[in-house]
Amino acid sequence: MKKMTKLSLIASSLMLCMSTEAEAAPVKISVLMYGMKAEFVQLMEKAAKEHPEVKNGDVQITMYDGRYDPMVQNNQAETAIQTKADAIIVNPMDYEANIDVVTMANKAKIPVIVTNARLNTDKMTSEVVSDDVLGGYLDAKAVLKKMNCKGNVVIFEGPIGGSGEIQRGQGIDKAIAECGKGNVTVLERKTANWSRAEALPLMENWLQKHRGKINGVIGENDEMALGAIEAIKEANLNVKDFSIGGIDGVTDAIRAVQQGEMVSILQDAHAQMQGSIDVALRAVKGSSYQPKSDIWQQYKGQMDWKDGTAQRYAVPWTEVTVDNAQQLLDARK
Repeated sequence: MKKMTKLSLIASSLMLCMSTEAEAAPVKISVLMYGMKAEFVQLMEKAAKEHPEVKNGDVQITMYDGRYDPMVQNNQAETAIQTKADAIIVNPMDYEANIDVVTMANKAKIPVIVTNARLNTDKMTSEVVSDDVLGGYLDAKAVLKKMNCKGNVVIFEGPIGGSGEIQRGQGIDKAIAECGKGNVTVLERKTANWSRAEALPLMENWLQKHRGKINGVIGENDEMALGAIEAIKEANLNVKDFSIGGIDGVTDAIRAVQQGEMVSILQDAHAQMQGSIDVALRAVKGSSYQPKSDIWQQYKGQMDWKDGTAQRYAVPWTEVTVDNAQQLLDARK
């Protein structure tokens, strides 16, 4: 009997040790980014590394570069599942094709958080995004305001098929329509794939083709608006003769706002990523988990925690102005 009791104690001790080790193991979160070249996604990566639970070692982040290919992202989701990730955060390249990430994660019973861009499904655990229709609307309204709602514009679109291209385009169309029929003409509208390098030659061609006729440039992101500015300068034209806008609030765009060359609508990369990590941890750890990021206090009353179980969290937009530009730049140091 005594021998049995001793064996039971040893077994219990072993189970306790195993349990303690299991509890101490870091939560593994796989983050599938659509690409890693642009500053905005690099800001999201930085935010992930600065999340309190990542910094203290309770969370282990594996960052994947989707190389701007939705099929690559889907393959990376398979890898995340096979390597037993506790949660997946996906910044999708394609509104439709990357639904597979959610489908596979659900089948494996792994929570999946969609961040930054959207997917055409509501089957994810949650999404932490900004309202891209509103973002496009605010961008275009700022450009059109300087034009007094009259004249000709060119529009740089994001990658065709992505939710950013689709929804920011809807907001831009709404703003143009509010100027009244016939008051604003769209001379050109093409994708530059979020790229400054692709936008530059496109704008050079448009300046040649529509010499002296372009009044406004609406970029669905800052990088493309900055490419347009470079083209205007290289053509020896005055940037301030154009009304130019973009979205994201990347560093060069904020500096351009300070110089009066463009307007920009800040998309909060820090809040999107840190909010996504908190929501993922709530799904993994359960109702006892309390968010650790300071973004919930920053946006209190605009985007509340709601026990980490809301279907959608909408990170607010912030207009970059001459008055707040330096403060935004200082926050990145």
